[in-house]
Amino acid sequence: MSSLTREKLLQAVRLLDRSGVDVWMTFVRETAAGGDPVLPLILDGGLTWASALIVTATGKRIAVVGNYDADPLIASGDWDEVVPYVQGIRDGLLAALEACVPPNGKIGLNYSVDDDKADGLSHGMWLHLNEVLAGTRFANSLVSAESTVCALRAIKTPSEIARMQKAIEATDRLFEDIAGIARVGVTERHIFDQVHRMMRERGLGWSWDPEGDPIVNSGPESMIGHGIPSSTISIQPGHVFHVDLGVLVEDYSSDLQRSWYVGDEVPEDVDAAFRAVKGAIMAGYQTLKPGREGWQVDAAAREFLVSQGYPEYLHALGHQVGRSAHDGGALLGPLWDRYGRSPTLSIEPGMVFTLELGVTLEGRGYLGLEDMVVVTSDGCEWLSVPQEEMWLLPL
Repeated sequence: MSSLTREKLLQAVRLLDRSGVDVWMTFVRETAAGGDPVLPLILDGGLTWASALIVTATGKRIAVVGNYDADPLIASGDWDEVVPYVQGIRDGLLAALEACVPPNGKIGLNYSVDDDKADGLSHGMWLHLNEVLAGTRFANSLVSAESTVCALRAIKTPSEIARMQKAIEATDRLFEDIAGIARVGVTERHIFDQVHRMMRERGLGWSWDPEGDPIVNSGPESMIGHGIPSSTISIQPGHVFHVDLGVLVEDYSSDLQRSWYVGDEVPEDVDAAFRAVKGAIMAGYQTLKPGREGWQVDAAAREFLVSQGYPEYLHALGHQVGRSAHDGGALLGPLWDRYGRSPTLSIEPGMVFTLELGVTLEGRGYLGLEDMVVVTSDGCEWLSVPQEEMWLLPL
C-alpha cells in the first residue's frame, strides 16, 4: 500500500472508535467514472463491479469485490481479507458482515444531507444494498458515516500537509509570474491563458474546474465571484487587479487570492480597504482554534469588516482544503440555510482552512485576499505566507 493510503486507513480505525459505528462500508461500482469522493483516500486504483470496502472499529479491513478486481487489492497489502465473487456480491458480503458486525451493531454508509464529500453512495447502490440485506439482521443497521468520512478528509496527516505545502509553493511562483506579465492593456483572458500554459508546462493540476481556475478580475466591470475571465476587459490605471488561483500537486490543492493596484502609488481608499480586509481575516485567524464552531470564526471576521464601514461579504469566511479546493466538512461560515449544519461542526487540530474575503471598491473593482491555515492544538498556523501590503502594477 502507499504510505498515504496506510495513514488514512489507520486513521479511519481511530475515527470509527470514537464515532459509535461498528463498521464503515464504502459501497461502489464503476469507479473510473468518478465514484465516491472518499475512495482515493482508502484505495490505490479503481473498481469495476459492485464492491464493499469495509473497515471495522477493531481494525480489520475487508474488501468484497468482483473476481477480476481482487488481485490488485491483494497485492496492495491494504486489506486483511479480500473476498472475490463471480456471480454476485450477496453471499460474500453477508458472510463478511456476519463476521464483523456485532449484535445490534451499526453499519455506517457514505451519505449526507449537508456534505457533498461525504455523500458518495449513489441512490442506485443504496437500493442495491437494501436488496442484498433484505430479510437479514443487517437490514435495520444502516446509518450515516458522515462524521467518519468528514473527519477522515478533514484531519490531515503529515503527508497530506506536505503535499499541500508543495501546492502552495507552486502557486506562489505563479503569482510572481503573473505580476511579470500583468500590464496596462493586457486582458483578463490573456492572463488566464498564460497561467494555464505555465501550469501545463510545470505539470500542475487545477484545484477546481479549469474553465474558472484562475479567476481573474480587473476593474469595476469584471465578474465577481466564480466568473469567467473576459477577452474584452483589460487592465487599466486605477483598477484593482485580483487573481484567485489553486493548483494540484500530488493530488492535493492550494487555494489563494492576491490583489494589486494598477498605478505607481496606492491611493487612500484602496489602502483602507486592504487594511479592513486584512484586519477581518486576522480576526478570524485569532478566533480559529479547536473546540470552536465555524460560525463563531466567521462572525469575528464579519463583525470586524462591518465595523470598518464595509458591507458584509456574501459567502463563508473559509472552507476546508485537501483533495479538493472545497473539501467538505466543517465550514467557517454564517448560520445560513445554504450551508446546512456545516458551520456548527466543531473545529479540530489538523484541519486545513482558507481564510478569505474581500470588498468591492467603486470605480476600481474587487479587492480580495485568501490564505491557508492549519489548526493546531491551541490555535492555528499559516501554511501560506499572507500578503501584507497592497501590491503595485506600475504604469
